Amino acid sequence: MQRALFVGPSSLVSDDMYADVTGSVVRERTRAHLGRKSSVDTNTYFGRFPASYWQRWTTATEVRFVADVAGAGTVELIATDFNGRKRTVATEAVDTNSASQRISLTAKVDRFLDGGALFARISTQSDELTVENAEWSVPFEGPLRPAAVVICTFNRADDCAATLAAMADDPVALRDVEAVYVVDQGTDQVQSRPEFTRVSELLGDKLVYITQPNLGGAGGFTRGLFEVQGVDRSEPANVIFMDDDVLCEPEAVVRLNTFANLTVEPAIIGAQMLYLLHPDRVHVGAEVADLQKLQAGIQVKDAFLDRNVLKKRQETRVDAGYNGWWSCLIPSEIVSQVGYPLPLFFQWDDIEFGYRSRANGFATVTLPGAAVWHADFAWKDWDEWHRYFNIRNAMITAVMHIDLDGKKLAKQLRTDLYRYLVSMQYGMAFTLIKAVEDFLKGPGHLEDGGMEAAGAIRRERAEYGETARHSGNDVPDLRPADMVITPAGPFPSKSLEWAVLAKRALSQWRGTLPAHPVAISAADAHWWHVSLFSHAVVTDSSQEGVRVRKRDKKRALALLVRGRAALKALRERTPEVQRQYRAAMPQLTSRENWARLYGE
Repeated sequence: MQRALFVGPSSLVSDDMYADVTGSVVRERTRAHLGRKSSVDTNTYFGRFPASYWQRWTTATEVRFVADVAGAGTVELIATDFNGRKRTVATEAVDTNSASQRISLTAKVDRFLDGGALFARISTQSDELTVENAEWSVPFEGPLRPAAVVICTFNRADDCAATLAAMADDPVALRDVEAVYVVDQGTDQVQSRPEFTRVSELLGDKLVYITQPNLGGAGGFTRGLFEVQGVDRSEPANVIFMDDDVLCEPEAVVRLNTFANLTVEPAIIGAQMLYLLHPDRVHVGAEVADLQKLQAGIQVKDAFLDRNVLKKRQETRVDAGYNGWWSCLIPSEIVSQVGYPLPLFFQWDDIEFGYRSRANGFATVTLPGAAVWHADFAWKDWDEWHRYFNIRNAMITAVMHIDLDGKKLAKQLRTDLYRYLVSMQYGMAFTLIKAVEDFLKGPGHLEDGGMEAAGAIRRERAEYGETARHSGNDVPDLRPADMVITPAGPFPSKSLEWAVLAKRALSQWRGTLPAHPVAISAADAHWWHVSLFSHAVVTDSSQEGVRVRKRDKKRALALLVRGRAALKALRERTPEVQRQYRAAMPQLTSRENWARLYGE
């Protein structure tokens, strides 16, 4: 069900995420040699067997820890509970006289419902011990259902080739994978890279390379579902999505697929996201969305959030509302029952599919210890073209799954609009307005899978100067000495927010603001601080450059008028538009619709 690994797939990753060692230990990916008075402990992020999840979701009632050992020492299986308290459940003294033998220790999966895990502790005293090929297994009758991996990519040829190579170079991880689909939607294609040629030889007939127009992440990942569903087979299959720009842990494929094979009922099995820039931190243990507020990525109670997993263990079992598609398994029979993803192009497609599946009785399980490293979300600036899809698609998802209160939402978005305007984020204000306007056009706007919307929002945002990023030491029309860092004061209290907003709006309108440019850090780029100035150079969240914001009264007024009209329509037309989207759902998510988009 999972291998006991002792080092990671890259030198960028701490090996202590796989095993804690003391004394003299030489470790390799699947092998550890312990000197005298040494120990290896797998009570780590990747080393633990998530027994609580196995007890809750699968048919497993016991698990075996098996390994090839040579030398003398002790192997123990230790359990934790939902409070993190430990108890030893099995132990074996090993003395092989230097010859290698296979050992097996068994533990019941029966006292973990609210939380807890199992891990192995291997130790020596006066002798040395070598452990290799260690793994956790459970009794299982019948064949494993086949799996297919789908990688969707757009002009990240080197990243995609590296992700493919990570899997191809680990044949054990791909043992139960019958196909690896690469859906290339870019102009700089993966097949042009020498690494892809090498990987193609390793994967052979397993590799399926598809090129198509850019239909976003939704269109790329759905193509994999479309192809797998089109194969004539007697049994369902598991489809594993994998982002192209991740640092891949191939073991995630093993853990997702084997867990999915033993669930009591079909379920979406998601991997967790670890931060690429900070590899020892997990993004969130499990997440849900607030559809009325259009908020995603909300931490489930007791789940880790931006937590250092070298120091802490997630003991409590938590339930997810959905899982991101950076790495996520979807059983094909779920698609057969609920339909394909919506053609949303980008963002919220995974959230919508997760909530639609749950509404049809299929849960999402975010599985600890199955993970990939992905770019840190906090280092992505909010003021980008994809914010359009975030807002528009969130509204589409909301009307599909709740009775969206258009009046309440319009009030919330009105506050966002005003804050963007007073802080001179005119491109962001436009992006919000455009998202609302296009949402109100109804489902016909999704007819081309989002290709026109993706191109249009980029072109139109380019008209707003502050959406462009510049080098921090080469700001247009400014010398470095012209900008002095200006820190923000304290947050205004909740009771004063609207008063502060009104005061800032009046100052922006009258132009009674300092004319000299100031520099503002990303951490201090709050609306109530930036709006104190008429010319601000703000650090981008990526830390790769700056954005230049300048007061433009004429543009602000035009956006205010247009935005108020859009929000008025949102208040009035939400029930009508909701009926349109719900009526169109069967057609939008049909195989016929996606076949049309793919030109099949």
